[in-house]
Amino acid sequence: MAVSLMAHWAGRSIAEIAPEALARRGIRLLLADLDNTLVPYGVPEPDDRVRAWTAELAEHGVTLFVLSNNRHPGRPERFSQALGVPFIGHAGKPKPRSFYRAMEQMGCTAEQTAIVGDQIFTDILGGRNAGIFTLLVEPIRLAGNPGRYLRYAVEWPFRALTKRRSRPL
Repeated sequence: MAVSLMAHWAGRSIAEIAPEALARRGIRLLLADLDNTLVPYGVPEPDDRVRAWTAELAEHGVTLFVLSNNRHPGRPERFSQALGVPFIGHAGKPKPRSFYRAMEQMGCTAEQTAIVGDQIFTDILGGRNAGIFTLLVEPIRLAGNPGRYLRYAVEWPFRALTKRRSRPL
């Protein structure tokens, strides 16, 4: 079975994802990558912008769930607890196992679930493998790791195509 590397939707940041639009699509569970999607790498706790967006999601019946590949177990735990949301750390994306585990834990189906992330080969590919709606955002900050520049360069054609084909939520 072929799986697309194209996200269903693309935008600059999570601020462009309207909670009411997700709710209209029937989304009840929004899985979110942590690093470079919600906050820059290394930021230990959510800022006011992320807190407000999470509260707005909840007002529209959408639960935020942090799904992070971060290998430091304390990082996604501390961030998620500060935000008051569930999480899975060291998720192993793009393998779909953690996606299924999150959906089962929250009592949601693939049709009721979406993922937002900044990386095509982990977040988007994993979401597509799990059969859920995928939202691609630009990385918050690339500085600090040369490998990130290379990874995003390889992703560029897929990002460009996704942006061109993306429709409003």
